[in-house]
Amino acid sequence: MGVVLALAAAAIYGTGDFFGGLSAKRSSVWAVAVISQAVGGLGILAAVILHGDAVPPLRELALAGVGGVAGGLGIVLLYRGLAVGRMSIVAPVTGVVAAALPVVVGLARGERAAWFVWVGVAITVAAVVLVSASPDEHLPDGAPAPRASGLPEALGAGAGFGLLYVVFSVLGATSPLWPIVAARAASVPLLALAALVARGSLRPAPRALGTIALAGVCDVSANVLYLLSLRQTLLAVAAVVTSLYPASTVLLARIVLRERLSRLQWVGVACAAVGVTLIALR
Repeated sequence: MGVVLALAAAAIYGTGDFFGGLSAKRSSVWAVAVISQAVGGLGILAAVILHGDAVPPLRELALAGVGGVAGGLGIVLLYRGLAVGRMSIVAPVTGVVAAALPVVVGLARGERAAWFVWVGVAITVAAVVLVSASPDEHLPDGAPAPRASGLPEALGAGAGFGLLYVVFSVLGATSPLWPIVAARAASVPLLALAALVARGSLRPAPRALGTIALAGVCDVSANVLYLLSLRQTLLAVAAVVTSLYPASTVLLARIVLRERLSRLQWVGVACAAVGVTLIALR
């Protein structure tokens, strides 16, 4: 059941990332990140109040806040990467990096890994190299197209999400809702302050509020599913399976945006799926 919950989290995470990245192509990335995080936070706060869950210890709330800050910064970097680069490249790279950190932490805790797990790790590293190989794109005069890759943002976002996964895994067996409330309470004000310092606009583009809100709802729903999966399986398994979320992002980008990848990049995407699956079989 833990793997099923993690797969559901992956599907919803990827859908939310697609809508967030799509919104960031029209609105400021700060507006998308802050509004989506706030919408999700308000929704989960209402759920906590209605459900009547007991408030966990302050230490756990503070720890969840640290994870929320890491995840919030990861959201900003991811949305920027999805806006300036190819979703079909940025999403898989983010997922691979997000999967690697929990695996390392899990092994450091003493979680044993079979030989095929290390094969999976090697394949995912190769996947990053392959999927990052952008096809040659040229302007009519032969000059290289000035298109940003989004890879630095993808690497940073993956690190932020990986840290969030690790932080959530060390929380006690409390309500799966309160840690997310604490995470949003920490991330939303910080992101709003960062937007003001960076002089980024917090005003969404016309008719973009719906997709931004949808991204926020998807993100917070996937967080709940991920926390539930951690109660029934190991950190490395839950985090790595959840990191398959780029599959739905890539699929939606292919269908909606008509994004195309080179054959080498498709091999990279396939390697990412195989590698993550092998790790999840540990």
